[in-house]
Amino acid sequence: MKNVSQTLIVGLFTATIVLTAPSVHAADSDKSETKSEKPERITDRRHPDYVRCRLEPIIGSLAKKRRVCMTNQQWAAHIQEGNRRANQFVSDMDGGMRMDVP
Repeated sequence: MKNVSQTLIVGLFTATIVLTAPSVHAADSDKSETKSEKPERITDRRHPDYVRCRLEPIIGSLAKKRRVCMTNQQWAAHIQEGNRRANQFVSDMDGGMRMDVP
């Protein structure tokens, strides 16, 4: 009786492995196909999605630098925002002498 139950358990276990194995391999082959479809690397430095990196010094340190990577489009927006803030600062400070203060 013990041998019969062990045989049934081993048989069920083997059947489970055999039935699920093809689906596991099929899923693996689907994953490998999607991994091989990498996006093309952009080599044109003027392309808006080309990623540029630069080192920026960390304030308070003489040796440490931080690597900042953004696309050309993001760098343009970053520079434009910096210029806008600088112009706003200058225009705020360029009020001249105030006459309304007693």
